[in-house]
Amino acid sequence: MVHYAIIIPILFPLIAGLILLRVKFPNRKTRECWIFGITLLNTLFALYAIFGVHPDVIKVFSFNENFSIAFEIDGLSMVFGTMVSLLWIPTVIYAFEYMTHEGNEDRFFAFFTMTYGVVLGIAFSGNFLTMYLFYELLTLATLPLVMHSMDSKARHAGKVYIFYMMFGAALAFVGFIFVYTFGDTLDFVYGGVLNLAELRHQEETLRMVFVVAFFGFGVKAAVFPFYRWLPQASVAPTPVTALLHAVAVVKSGVFAIIRLTFYSFGTELLIGTWAQYVVLAFVAFTIVFGSTVALRTPHIKRRFAYSTISNLSYILFGVMLMTPAGLAAALLHMIYHAVIKITLFFTAGSFLFNTHREYLYEIEGFGKLMPITSFALTFAGLSLVGIPPLAGFHSKWALATASVASGNVVSYIGIVALILSATLTALYVCYIVARLYFPRKIEYAPDYYHHVKEATPYMTIPLVVLCIVIFWVGLFPEHILEILQLVSTGQV
Repeated sequence: MVHYAIIIPILFPLIAGLILLRVKFPNRKTRECWIFGITLLNTLFALYAIFGVHPDVIKVFSFNENFSIAFEIDGLSMVFGTMVSLLWIPTVIYAFEYMTHEGNEDRFFAFFTMTYGVVLGIAFSGNFLTMYLFYELLTLATLPLVMHSMDSKARHAGKVYIFYMMFGAALAFVGFIFVYTFGDTLDFVYGGVLNLAELRHQEETLRMVFVVAFFGFGVKAAVFPFYRWLPQASVAPTPVTALLHAVAVVKSGVFAIIRLTFYSFGTELLIGTWAQYVVLAFVAFTIVFGSTVALRTPHIKRRFAYSTISNLSYILFGVMLMTPAGLAAALLHMIYHAVIKITLFFTAGSFLFNTHREYLYEIEGFGKLMPITSFALTFAGLSLVGIPPLAGFHSKWALATASVASGNVVSYIGIVALILSATLTALYVCYIVARLYFPRKIEYAPDYYHHVKEATPYMTIPLVVLCIVIFWVGLFPEHILEILQLVSTGQV
């Protein structure tokens, strides 16, 4: 049982989700108890596998000696798996209340539960084949969540989503084929698996393949120009957008790119070459682009979606420095952004659920009427800006210092992009805060604020807990960064 502990948190939610598709619960409370129990139990399974037993590589099925479905937990798996496992619980609690006005809750929670297992399958993948398999399954598991309402907007968003995801998977598959052909193994090995001594005169081809695969996995990470699916997906229920934009889909794209760069191709082939310069230029542009469009977007959830596009490239910028310091800084920002952005999407969902208002000009003056939600948005927003000593400051500082230490001239463009984006982030966050607490003198109907009230505990408790987490992780960046430095050098 201990030996197979790594498989349980993957299979358990997949099987439970399939069963939930066929089960008709007598009432909402019963369903909530079952869903929460499954989620909590699976989180315990995942944390036990990560920290309790450290299981060896487990091969579930072998096609041949080098082609198998296998799982393993290394340092990178620990970071991603822990983040996913801990953030899934508040998301489920929040969804219990939010989904009461969306309908088809049984179907929603079934696919939501299955997605949990699929994401952990990506986190715990022991080789490229396994990761690619679950990477594809993630698209299929989340598509019904994106299209949940099944109205015209949701169907269109689903079409855009599946088109982009399949296109990205096709590009990523090119990388998979070349790693299989020219690598010593498909397993993830820190430093890469390509035998450079036997690849004379083929280096340029492999660098081109890396760039293609980067953009393939970069579709889920919303790298320009493959970002349009993400704002479109904002039509989905807020628990889904929080899941897509903060925890599961986009971070899976980032995770896959880290595996591709550090554990398959290796940085020795890429660092200081045109391939590195190209991807650095694209992520630097995406950083500024996402923040610029966010500032111009009045729809709250879409503003946060474009903010996500920008911040994902913050992470990729650190990864593409191709240094241990850059990777450690990227992982730090990945953790901080996940907690901050899921909080921001929850606040947007609370406004929408309780007041049916979703644009910035519609929530003016709500600060005093919805104090917990407004405070959470303010605190998380200022953390995203990176005001010292809040969490976002530490990760952005780590990214900037890693960029300078890398000695890469092109990376200096990224520093400029980080500064511009931080300024734009301050503008688009502070504008929301100002409208919440200092409304303009606009004449509303007498009953405009009549039905505005704070959200229920199902929504406010996750917000309070997440704000505490943001505050706590911001207090101890050195300790977290020390652990991430061990991961980034392959020591864990």
